Amino acid sequence: MADETKPDENEVPADDAPKQGGKTGMVVGFVGAIVLLETALFFFMVPSAEQVSALAEQQLIQSVQEGAEEALAEASDENKEVEFQLGSFGETFTPAGTQQSYRVEIRLYGLIRNKNQDLMTEEFTEKEGRIRHAIRMKIRNSDLEELQDNQLGLLQRMILTTCNHLLSEDMLLGIGFHDYQLIPE
Repeated sequence: MADETKPDENEVPADDAPKQGGKTGMVVGFVGAIVLLETALFFFMVPSAEQVSALAEQQLIQSVQEGAEEALAEASDENKEVEFQLGSFGETFTPAGTQQSYRVEIRLYGLIRNKNQDLMTEEFTEKEGRIRHAIRMKIRNSDLEELQDNQLGLLQRMILTTCNHLLSEDMLLGIGFHDYQLIPE
C-alpha cells in the first residue's frame, strides 16, 4: 500500500475545480461584454468623417454669416448721418443797391457720418474762428433774393462748399437750419 500518496497541498480537489473555472468565465464574459458594448457605442455614436466635415462646414458658414452681420451693423453705424452743430449767427447787413438794413438770425448744423464725428470735433475746435468768419461773410455778401425762404438752397450750398474747403476732408454732407429768420430793421 505504498501506492498511496498524500495529496499535494497545491492541488485543488476535484469537486472545487468547476467553481474556480466558473468565476474566471464570469470575469472574462463581463469584460467581453463591456468591450462589445464600447465597440457598439463607438460605431453608433461617433460620427463618420463625412458627418464631421458637414458639421464643421455648417459651423464655419454660421460664424461667417454672424461676422458679416456684425460687420454690416458696425458699418451702418459708422455711416449713419448725425448732426454737428456749427453755431448760431446773427448778422446785420445792407444788401447792395438798397438803403434797408436786414438782420439774419441762423442756427446751423452740418450733416456728417458718425465715423467722422471725432475728427470733425477736433478740426472744428481748431478752425472754429475761420469757419464762423467764412459763414458770416457768405451771409453778408448774399443778395436779398438768396436770403429769402424760397432761395435758401443756394445759401446752404455756398456755406457747405466754404466749410468743406476749410476742413482737411469733405466731411460735411449737407447744411441745415434749425432756425432761420430774415428781419428788416
